[in-house]
Amino acid sequence: MISLFELFFEWQKKIHQLLFSWIPFSFGDLMYIVLGVFLLYCIILCFRKKSRNNGLLKLLMTINIFYFIYQIFWGMLYFQTPVIKKLLSQKDPEIGRAKELALRYLERCKTTRASVHEDKNGIFIITDLTSIQKEILQQQALLPKYISGKKAPQINSFKPSLFKNVMNFTGILGYYNPFTAEAQYNSRLPHTLIPFTSAHESSHQLGFAREQEANFVGYLIGIRAKNPELKYSTEYFTLKSLLRFIVEEDPEFVKSVLNGYSPAMKRDRLYERSFILRHQGWLDDFFGFTNNLFLKSNQQEGAVTYSYFIDLLLNYEK
Repeated sequence: MISLFELFFEWQKKIHQLLFSWIPFSFGDLMYIVLGVFLLYCIILCFRKKSRNNGLLKLLMTINIFYFIYQIFWGMLYFQTPVIKKLLSQKDPEIGRAKELALRYLERCKTTRASVHEDKNGIFIITDLTSIQKEILQQQALLPKYISGKKAPQINSFKPSLFKNVMNFTGILGYYNPFTAEAQYNSRLPHTLIPFTSAHESSHQLGFAREQEANFVGYLIGIRAKNPELKYSTEYFTLKSLLRFIVEEDPEFVKSVLNGYSPAMKRDRLYERSFILRHQGWLDDFFGFTNNLFLKSNQQEGAVTYSYFIDLLLNYEK
């Protein structure tokens, strides 16, 4: 049954990308705005005596139709065969192995960071986002067949979100719109985050629904990239994920790795941290809570858990 939904996804993805990719702005975001206005209108009707029943009926019908289409287009993909079962080795992640990889990716980050551009303050900057997006699409087609047999149509449907100012305060870096097959990213993020976020969302475009599997496929896309900006962003994400996994077991090791960052990496880290601190608040907490519930309702780990990605990474590296 799930294979039928996978086939349907391939068909509708291609159609949606052909329909919406050429539009210079996010059509999906515009659709969400129209939907939100209509739902607000229905809620207002519910508070009026003369139109209460009509408003409630419209509200329930809209929500049910929206949810049904979402499940057909996307929701059923959460029940695909997990990627971990496609790997030859399936052992539990080991702290010792994670430490080895962290040290390796520390050195790789140092090397790659030296080959990218930075602004007048010494912070990493992207010089050509279009070339990054093209590289992501090319790498999609080169993924190992035993992990992904999904079609990579080579259609550029990356879009900066219309909600970027709000997203700054939510902790959301990007999202995939299953109704238009657009990969959305927050263009106001620190540039260290944008290339890998784009690779992550492109993994959803391929049909990997689970968040940590999209991280892993994004890793496979970015780690082999020739584009140094995409490669650095991916290596940096991988290093941070490994350190988050290790920190509870050995905080001193993590501290030593952070001290081992190159001066340029330390500047990037401080800029990321200052960005997060500037945008913390109740909205960030609210979206973190709701996103956590959403992930768990779709048989995934919580939003702040990286162990499945590390599990995939360590087993793949073996």
